[in-house]
Amino acid sequence: MTLGQPVRRASLISQVTEQLRSEICRGRWAVGDRIPTEPELTALTGTSRNTVREAVQALVHTGLLERRQGSGTYVVATSDIGGTLGKYFATAHERDVQELRQTLDVTAAVLAARRRTSDDVARLEKLLDERNNRFAESDTDAAVEADIALHRAIVEASHNAVYLEFYDSLLPSIRQTVDRHVHTTGRGFHYEHTALVTAVIEGDEEAATQAAQALFVELIG
Repeated sequence: MTLGQPVRRASLISQVTEQLRSEICRGRWAVGDRIPTEPELTALTGTSRNTVREAVQALVHTGLLERRQGSGTYVVATSDIGGTLGKYFATAHERDVQELRQTLDVTAAVLAARRRTSDDVARLEKLLDERNNRFAESDTDAAVEADIALHRAIVEASHNAVYLEFYDSLLPSIRQTVDRHVHTTGRGFHYEHTALVTAVIEGDEEAATQAAQALFVELIG
């Protein structure tokens, strides 16, 4: 499968950059997804590896993509606004970011309890099991990613597009905090996460509020 029309030779880098940006914004690769490797993108766009590398780097600079050493390049925002916010949050005070995340998480949990669909329920159950399994296996890196995916799924289940846009822009900062906390303490807060997901699934808004707030007691203090 190709990425649309063949790329003209003029202004190749800018054309490939816009091509990749368009695919990201249209959801071909979602937030959290790893994009194809440089050789794969070279084949998809019909351009050279150097052109692809420059195009990807341009999207890293705008905040849509993030390079992770030894892992690949990942989507961290699906719009230029989200990318700009992500760059701003990356330099913000950690406590300020955590307080903003707390507000989003708690309110999104309430909305998710009110609006969750059967598809949301199935996805939350699956992600909770995956998260708990990764912690049980002591696969810390995978546990961090599973934890972040679960919380994002709750925000997605709120069915508030603005909340999700803001949350996605916070993900790089959230990942750093969660990664450090898990590696430092080794704690997974399994009971609290289970209580949160259960409350959302059961449509219990009060319990969802309490469970979401409980997860930030130690992080923020």
